[in-house]
Amino acid sequence: MAYSSYRDFVETLERHGELKRISSPVATELEITELADREMKSPGGGKALLIEKPTINGVVSPFPVAINTMGSWKRMALAIGAESVEAVAEELGMLMKAKPPTSIKEALKLFSTAIELRHAKPRKVKTGPCKEIIHRFDAPASHTGEWPAAPDVADLSTINTQPPTLLDIPILRCWPLDGGRFVTLPCVVTRDPDTGERNLGMYRVQVYDGQTTGMHWQLQKVAARHGRRYYETGQRMPVTIFLGGDPAFPFAATAPLPDGLDEFLLAGYLRRKSIDLVKCETNDLEVPADADFVIEGYIDPTEPLRMEGPFGDHTGYYTLPEPYPVFHVTAITHRKDAVYPATIVGIPPMEDFYMGAASVKLFMPIFKMNFPEIVDIALPAEGVFHNAVFVSIKKTYPMQAYKVMHGLWGMGQMMFTKYLVVVDHDVDVHNTSEVLFHLCANTDPQRDSMLTRGPADVLDHATSEIGIGGKMGIDATRKMAGEGFKRGWPPLIKMDPAVKAAVDRLKG
Repeated sequence: MAYSSYRDFVETLERHGELKRISSPVATELEITELADREMKSPGGGKALLIEKPTINGVVSPFPVAINTMGSWKRMALAIGAESVEAVAEELGMLMKAKPPTSIKEALKLFSTAIELRHAKPRKVKTGPCKEIIHRFDAPASHTGEWPAAPDVADLSTINTQPPTLLDIPILRCWPLDGGRFVTLPCVVTRDPDTGERNLGMYRVQVYDGQTTGMHWQLQKVAARHGRRYYETGQRMPVTIFLGGDPAFPFAATAPLPDGLDEFLLAGYLRRKSIDLVKCETNDLEVPADADFVIEGYIDPTEPLRMEGPFGDHTGYYTLPEPYPVFHVTAITHRKDAVYPATIVGIPPMEDFYMGAASVKLFMPIFKMNFPEIVDIALPAEGVFHNAVFVSIKKTYPMQAYKVMHGLWGMGQMMFTKYLVVVDHDVDVHNTSEVLFHLCANTDPQRDSMLTRGPADVLDHATSEIGIGGKMGIDATRKMAGEGFKRGWPPLIKMDPAVKAAVDRLKG
């Protein structure tokens, strides 16, 4: 199902009983965060919220704020236009394992999927709703001096409690020690200057003033690689941020796609409709014509980096200021009835848990193609994505768990995983209590754990150096000959099925 705008998606959530409207004015400075945080920590992720009268430094914005829109399994499925995330994953798995059909039924199913795939490729159009209102800005002269200092979390007097925004967009100041307002659900478009390949990523954007922001693309991200090439050549780098439109866009922006694969292809496949792309007003990049907001601009490689942050991050802690490129805004366009999509991150559980877990489910067929022994993978909410990963495998030979550990650490963003626990196929990795039981029961810490080093999430405050850290793999599977275990392995306590059935009849 394709959505024509974020408002269209929000109205769909409302029809499914997944939305709460807040008609009273709510401040974009901290209050929306508190409201959303309580909702996200409600059973099942609570409801999506539509803040109809968000205020910016006391003044009501003309644009409502939609938040927690993907913060449950049902809303996540609605966002990608499916009955369930599992259904889409099953379809992708079928495509990857496609073989010549052996029956008319199989042929028709494969043909139906092929028809849907033709919608994956985006198409170019001349204009669209995202250009209903256009604001242009003159590009400033290149900045040569020092930038203003970042706020100090140890000195509250340096925190601006009423920071500026872009135009009258209700960008949130999320947490008390944040260095300003942050765009938290941005789709950032960049292009490789050598190959022309496009990338759609999601990197937080701190607003410095009405025409200048930070661009927090981390060291290992594709956009950062694009940026390094521009810094080598000294040419201005075109960058465009868009928000809203179909919710498949932000989901695709966060998906762990193979390098070089256009995220718009995934979004087009999910929505079963080609994405109409329109050229920006002030650079040559292209964005979805039905986006709610488009923020165009550039990064000047001749300018010094600027300290970005602090920011209350998905780790549950503040990310302290670090130097990042400065993004200069040259145009902002938007729909007349635009809805501003936002999220917040912090101590879990949060909305981003469902987005990350959906990506794992969606790309499980890829994991299984590389590691056929894998049964399931879970990213527990407490692990905030990269800190902990649970994997269940069908073990058939000694040291197989270690083979899986090494392989997963070499796959994309799995390289950031700090703690990787491998359990047997009959353990439910989505039940953290069950995983911990088998972890404690089935391991000898000296024999069954492995320490190594590698790339780390730059947002991880616990590493001694930025982007470099340790990792631990734990083999919590049943041990077999060849793994240093010289005793008999005891059976797990289970009640006789006949007795359970008899007791069920007594209770009935």
